[in-house]
Amino acid sequence: MGTTVYPLTFEPVFRDYVWGGRRLETLYGRALPPGIVAESWEISGHASSPTRVDVGPLQGRTLPQVLDVWGLDLVGTHSAAMLARGRFPILVKLLDANQPLSVQVHPDDAYAGEHEHGELGKSEMWHVLHADPGAELIYGLAEGVTCESFVRALEAGTLESQLRRVRVRAGDSVYVPAGTVHALLAGTVVAEIQQNSDTTYRVYDWGRVGPDGKPRPLHVAQALDVINWGSQAPEIVRPRPVEVGAGFVRRELVRTEPFVVELVELAAGATYHGECTGASFELWGCVQGAASVSSAHGEAALPAVRFCVLPAALGAYTVRATRACACLRAYFAAPRS
Repeated sequence: MGTTVYPLTFEPVFRDYVWGGRRLETLYGRALPPGIVAESWEISGHASSPTRVDVGPLQGRTLPQVLDVWGLDLVGTHSAAMLARGRFPILVKLLDANQPLSVQVHPDDAYAGEHEHGELGKSEMWHVLHADPGAELIYGLAEGVTCESFVRALEAGTLESQLRRVRVRAGDSVYVPAGTVHALLAGTVVAEIQQNSDTTYRVYDWGRVGPDGKPRPLHVAQALDVINWGSQAPEIVRPRPVEVGAGFVRRELVRTEPFVVELVELAAGATYHGECTGASFELWGCVQGAASVSSAHGEAALPAVRFCVLPAALGAYTVRATRACACLRAYFAAPRS
């Protein structure tokens, strides 16, 4: 293993897609590069944009390099198959939708593995950090939509009639499994927890052009292959209480085969005690208020909005609310037998 494991925080990697803005700066005081910032990759082991450790003995190393050093002590036994592929399982982003994102869909693992050179599929969840009054997103298809009606609408330029719009507000969570047509629309800022994949099939991009003055590529054939044409899952998650303690409540938001995501709310000064037993790493991100995470081997400050990785071999840890706070907690579920 080498270096003793400790809570890891990272330098974000920014992306400047055409739909972005500056609200990560104005809402959260982030230091941003000039121009449009659409995404901040907070915790990433993806080859296209790996994040680097910002403090401690492994400062400057990318997450894939940390994976090479710590192996199972980082990800845990539940992620042994991902470790064999040299992949950290989960990717965390912040997205600032100043304009609507493209209407898109992601493949599952089987389709991506066959058609995207062994890439992973992409299921994801959004936690809405900010929503302008009346903000919406696109989630799934309108009632009665078929593949045939979808294609006809694409050809006629009337695709919006085929899509389901959902009103959102700050604090909402939305699970987007692979195969679900979706798009963030203007006026939303979200934290996204997803499989470690960057495979996206665009089907519609609102007629706009990219920085080069040309329309951005679409991937209609692939999208038609992977869209779930059946019934849609509920769009807004109903949190399920799983633990109530002294000054805190823990609620489950998403439980799916790749990952589990919870919302942990703590009163000012309250603590939550957990343990990384070797089965899975944990991701903690403060999305409101302020907290810290400490263990025998180090501490990480978590102002809103900030994420950290607790290695699987970390052992006991404590989350303390320095102000009343809400935190996202994510970990990798045991693989199905």
